[in-house]
Amino acid sequence: MVLNREVRKGLIDFADTNMSIGKQAMLLGISRSSLYYQPIVSDFNKTAMDALDMIYTECPFYGSRRMKKELERTYGLCLCRDHVRRLMQVMDIAAIYPKKNTSWPNLAHPVYPYLLKNLPIVRPNQVWGTDITYIRLKHGFCYLIAFIDWYSRYVISWELSLTLDIEFCLRAQEKALSIATPEISNSDQGSHFTSEQFLNPFKEKNVQISMDGKGRCLDNIFTERLWRTVKYENIFIHDYETVRDARTGLGIYFTFYNTDRIHQSLDYQTPASLYLKN
Repeated sequence: MVLNREVRKGLIDFADTNMSIGKQAMLLGISRSSLYYQPIVSDFNKTAMDALDMIYTECPFYGSRRMKKELERTYGLCLCRDHVRRLMQVMDIAAIYPKKNTSWPNLAHPVYPYLLKNLPIVRPNQVWGTDITYIRLKHGFCYLIAFIDWYSRYVISWELSLTLDIEFCLRAQEKALSIATPEISNSDQGSHFTSEQFLNPFKEKNVQISMDGKGRCLDNIFTERLWRTVKYENIFIHDYETVRDARTGLGIYFTFYNTDRIHQSLDYQTPASLYLKN
């Protein structure tokens, strides 16, 4: 089987002390410089996207109209509404109120019902949630996916990618399923999460598939809260230079989040203490 470049790049172990990054790249048949590629985006669009990320993290219920006004009022950035909508689509964000469109679905893919309404969450691996979020870098941006256990808030796996290609979602899923198997997997109706590539590994393990209602990001509320926490406690503070820096920094943060950070909603316990208790 021939692996595409994005998958091969994902096999690079930046923490390996026994083999240099250059050597790993050579063995995988990719250039070392491609590991540090940043998406090409104008300075103005980058500034606007970072501002949109700040606004969305604080007010995820803002649609493009209010985003446009907030960009002008708070950041002095004047964009037409179509421009704001295009940037929101690049960032893969959408307002949480019910509306005709959600996170850019593929209409050819199946959509599954939401299974979690009024469901008591009482044990680890009963329900996993997953989502993708925009991560700003100093001179570009990337995307973060995570799988989180709803009962304990434990982050089971995560991955970064410079593009929205599905491969980084599949890598994160493979990591998560190597650790445990959920009873239910919940996501939004985005094209990645409705694809057979993403759904089949769950189906093979008899995992029930649940999907948020259209425009109902709050159906996946624990993952949404995770993004807010990660951004305020890590991303916005550190302002990472490159995706490599972000990967290293987030690795440290997620270890802290899982094992040391107490949660008021968990009666001041850590996610790991609940997730790993059995």
